[in-house]
Amino acid sequence: MWPEDDSFRSRFTMGVRAPPRLLELASQSLLQNEALAIVALEELPTELFPPLFMAAFAGRHTQALKAMVQAWPFPCLPLGALMKDHQPHLETFQAVLDSLDILLGQEVRPRRWKLQVLDLRQNTHQDFWTLWSGIKASVCSLLEPEPAQPMQKRCKVEAQVVLKPAQAPVEVLVDLCLKEDTLDETISYLLKKAKQRRSLLHLRCQKLRIFTMPMQSIRRILKVVQLDSIQDLEVNCIWKLATLGRFVPHLGRMGNLRRLLLSRIHILPRTTPDQEEHFIDQLTIQFLNLPHLQKLYLDSISFLEGRLHQVLRCLKTPLETLWITNCLISESDLAYLSQCPSVSQLKDLGLSGVNLTSLSLEPLKVLIEWTSATLQDLDLDECGIMDSQFSALLPALSCCSQLTTFSFCGNPISMAVLESLLHHTMGLSKLSHVLYPSPLESYEDVRGTLHLGLLAQLHARLKRLLCESGRSSMVWVSASPCPHCGEQIFYDTEPILCPCYMPA
Repeated sequence: MWPEDDSFRSRFTMGVRAPPRLLELASQSLLQNEALAIVALEELPTELFPPLFMAAFAGRHTQALKAMVQAWPFPCLPLGALMKDHQPHLETFQAVLDSLDILLGQEVRPRRWKLQVLDLRQNTHQDFWTLWSGIKASVCSLLEPEPAQPMQKRCKVEAQVVLKPAQAPVEVLVDLCLKEDTLDETISYLLKKAKQRRSLLHLRCQKLRIFTMPMQSIRRILKVVQLDSIQDLEVNCIWKLATLGRFVPHLGRMGNLRRLLLSRIHILPRTTPDQEEHFIDQLTIQFLNLPHLQKLYLDSISFLEGRLHQVLRCLKTPLETLWITNCLISESDLAYLSQCPSVSQLKDLGLSGVNLTSLSLEPLKVLIEWTSATLQDLDLDECGIMDSQFSALLPALSCCSQLTTFSFCGNPISMAVLESLLHHTMGLSKLSHVLYPSPLESYEDVRGTLHLGLLAQLHARLKRLLCESGRSSMVWVSASPCPHCGEQIFYDTEPILCPCYMPA
């Protein structure tokens, strides 16, 4: 018997390599004779399937993998989590899909086969393989095996029923990132199989990222994907407005979309006003088909100025997140935003990179007041907001009871206004992080040369005011661009410098 003292046990085992567990030995033994392993699958206990599959996948035993897929006793095969830990070999991945393809072509399917979902996402079901290889049964219901049967009854059932009729299609879950003109070989093979078995193999994609890829290739891929499965879409391409017009019919079929990012859409100089209106109408009318949209990000959209009402008026439900960044907007856009029904319940508002210097911020003040009961994150970085404009916003900011993060870096703000902001936000108990620009007094000259000594003094003053007000736990961090390279210099208790300031 081991003594009860854990430290004794740890000292005894230190430096001694743990022997292989019984499951590992059993898996290794079976796979030494792949043909025997395949024959044994019908009688193999359920708890041996995951460790044996892991060993076969890592060892590239393609024939054993094919047989195990066709006898898989769980509703879900989380292959993506396994591929994350073991760099997939194309032949191994193809073996899994080929086996599934053969099975879907049969009128009847093996008795033990329970597979409904092949999950290729790498960040889901992380604990499945660990739990089952350790023989722990606390797995989510989707991954639970077939109920155990008494041995006599089980043998009787197996003698009577060997095959069962084909059931519903198998779903393949995958996140897609479309870059360049060529796809990863594994994704290309998956798309090929999904196209061949379109009625029986449903390709479902929760997250879709589109970067640089020809529109013809994108549309060909989207024909294979179940578009109503897409919940998170990023279009991060340098597209002409006309190119976007070719894509938006697919957008309108993504009825379960929750998050949409559109970036870098520009208008060619020769585009006529009528053509612009046509393409913009094509886009915005699709929003009527997106009843679950909660988060909208519009970045570097060249057609937005004077047309924000056209873009937002077709939204069917209130947004939680609205980011309009690096865009030109007009005073009428800001006025519309302050009364748009779709932004009445915002939790996250971002206007970073939107030049507000020449605009009246009264509408923005109204918008902040309107969303004060829900707003949690506010980003006004690089907006060119002056002291007088910022001061006008302070009463509205003081009403934001749910605000947790406020960032307004890159605006020319004085120390006096920063102190006023601090006093106006003292009552916001949930506000924990403020990212502010280096105050105007911390620059040596009009060329924008930052004086770190002055910045340290001003930052210390703000920290002292926070302590005196009983809010020492609130984090105030300043950020300013390096005058040499443009990279951000952050300052909390000490400056975090970019390499330009480092001694050689």
